[in-house]
Amino acid sequence: MVTTDFSSRSSADAEAERLRALRRYAILDTAPDAAFDRIARVAARSLDKPMASITFVDEDRIWFKAAYGVEGLTEIPRDAGLSSLAIGDHRTYVVRDTLADPYVSRNPSVAGEFGIRFYAAAPVTTDDGHQLGTVSVLDSEPGDVTDDQLATLEDLAAIVMKALELRLSALTTVRAERELRDTAQEYASVLQRALLPSALPSIPGLSMAAHYHPAASGRVGGDFYDVFGVARDEWAFFLGDVEGHGAPAAAVTALVRHTLRAAALHYDDPTDGLDELNAALIADAGERRFCTVLSGKLRPEADGFRITLATGGHLPALLLDRDSGSIRPVRSSGGMLIGAVADATFDACETLLGPGQTLLLYTDGIVEARPDGHTTFGESALRLFLAERVALPATQLVAELAELVAVLRPDDDVAFLALTVIDASDGAVR
Repeated sequence: MVTTDFSSRSSADAEAERLRALRRYAILDTAPDAAFDRIARVAARSLDKPMASITFVDEDRIWFKAAYGVEGLTEIPRDAGLSSLAIGDHRTYVVRDTLADPYVSRNPSVAGEFGIRFYAAAPVTTDDGHQLGTVSVLDSEPGDVTDDQLATLEDLAAIVMKALELRLSALTTVRAERELRDTAQEYASVLQRALLPSALPSIPGLSMAAHYHPAASGRVGGDFYDVFGVARDEWAFFLGDVEGHGAPAAAVTALVRHTLRAAALHYDDPTDGLDELNAALIADAGERRFCTVLSGKLRPEADGFRITLATGGHLPALLLDRDSGSIRPVRSSGGMLIGAVADATFDACETLLGPGQTLLLYTDGIVEARPDGHTTFGESALRLFLAERVALPATQLVAELAELVAVLRPDDDVAFLALTVIDASDGAVR
């Protein structure tokens, strides 16, 4: 059991800083969110408790972003709940029998109508150490939990914090759009950086490279890509193309990235993330927004990586095999355009990427380029170009593709993402 030192209270200045941090994320009094509701359900089921909540501790109230097993609860006075006590400790807070604990037995949540007898909470903590709130499980009977269950609760609190960061990133992008609309060149540069990862992660055994080419200087494009960790020895990645250009496409791109990143943390199957993205894009009946996406997950297996790749109306990825010199498409048999219809269906396939093999994802801007002003470059020409470069690792391959794009001068944006499995027998990628 974690013992809280209640004599060590935050100073007024520290509490003021914590409240400023809470307001920075603009989460209070926001509408219900299925992603947060799902986290609360997972918390209750994982710790085998009838109730769970995601709360944020405001100046004089505890506000509920999500509640499972409790109907109609949105907020309570700060001194009437247990969350304000839990954020006083930097660790997971557990009370196995509230009536036997002198610190909490008189709390209104214990002595009043809620009658809480068991309580466990993991703090939702910012990178700079501010406890904004908790992910909690509750019961009307005394109880206990295992160390593994508490670790799960801590992981869920970390996921909530990641969701807040992603949400803030999307809000920041929209604010940047409003602030920079009169300075188009500067606006495009800042916003494009916000829509693409600043760097790709380092994954042992894998070489990665990406490239983005805007169709026109000073105009924000709609192509996007990302690679990020979702669990130990598991990474998610996606690449896609939003219809249109400029501010409208950028706003949709921000929504797409936020939705796919959040979904990757909640779902094992990337097709579930495409379902959630499709629902988000068609939510506004007065605005038609479409995109195509390849979304996948990769995990180490043997001397390569097992890749699950879901398709949402996008061109197939290409698998380049150094040893055989072959190029083959990697794409599920199904997978509809995202944002077109409410009942769109998506499919996924699996492949093992082995040593010396490269998986290349790309957007259609390169194949639709018209270098002579009339004839499209086409997928066949792209594969002929790649056939002479199947032995190149991701970094070199993407560098040569970038040079090709500069020559083709496409009218549309172009994005590439390449993943090469390092050949351990060589000690390096060949």
